Amino acid sequence: MNAMVEMNKYRHEKVLFVNNEKAGLKAIIAVHNTNLGPAIGGCRLYPYASYDDALFDVLRLSRGMSHKNAVAGLPHGGGKGVIIADPSQKTEAMFEAFAEAVNNLGGDYITAEDVNTDTDDALVMLRKTKYLCGLPQNSGDPSPFTARGVWQGIKATAKVALGSDNLEGRTIAVQGMGKVGYDLCRLLHNDGAKLIIANRSNKAVLDKAAAEFGATIVPTEEILAQECDILSPNAMGAILNPTTIPNLKCKAVAGGANNQILDDASGLALKARGIFYAPDFVINGGGVINAAAEVDGPYNKEAVLEKVDNIYNSIEHILSESKKTGEPEGVIATRYAESLIYR
Repeated sequence: MNAMVEMNKYRHEKVLFVNNEKAGLKAIIAVHNTNLGPAIGGCRLYPYASYDDALFDVLRLSRGMSHKNAVAGLPHGGGKGVIIADPSQKTEAMFEAFAEAVNNLGGDYITAEDVNTDTDDALVMLRKTKYLCGLPQNSGDPSPFTARGVWQGIKATAKVALGSDNLEGRTIAVQGMGKVGYDLCRLLHNDGAKLIIANRSNKAVLDKAAAEFGATIVPTEEILAQECDILSPNAMGAILNPTTIPNLKCKAVAGGANNQILDDASGLALKARGIFYAPDFVINGGGVINAAAEVDGPYNKEAVLEKVDNIYNSIEHILSESKKTGEPEGVIATRYAESLIYR
């Protein structure tokens, strides 16, 4: 993959490749856009098979953060960091070195927790950088806020796609039982939804969810084809693609994973099947709304929750417009985000 070609395609400002052998760190930091302000986006740790795979992911994720922050009305652009490693390989030296790399961007990028990173890792990074949010002594772990926003978005999706936002008795298939997925299942269970769940690893969390929420466990490779009212992807991206879309048995897709749709053609294919889609960078904005409140201060949790709950209105508006015009939901949301970023 040609990094410059990919950067130009997505209109990125900066991409930093990091290789610190002493610290055992291989990472990429992508700053997509800073027109609205310093870029905010988490640091995820994942065992990518290659630098190309990591680059593909970080470029799409950072662009998605620009869109997410714009739609949420935040004075921030989008960025993302990825560390290429297995979670079992985590070390403090790795995160200190990543924080030093963040410093090299001179404040253009503010990092936070993400997939396979947590508040303990953030505290390690705090030793070396001030360009950091999501600290436990401030706004804390953003995942409960992400889950709350996804829950609001699912209710709005149900209103447009199913005729009512009452989730009592509705079947929702949840892919991914990490911090966001588990919190989301708790909220959906409290609303009376029937849950089907899958997780690529950690059988214990599946068993716990089955006991606590009465959820039905299915193999990961079968979750996308479950017959359900709403499919909620909350793991990795690009899961809506030419292979999976023909097998979907849902009326709508609404989940917290980033970049769920592989490409524009897949978005059109989803629309052609009459399946509603809650754009990921709108529905999963709760975490960054919370983190940005810490950066921009003073932090006010009640104001954050009010803004997170407004995700319901944003999703309802986008899906209603798509229903009226036939235009894919992602196209509508992207056009609005870029009108704010590039005005």
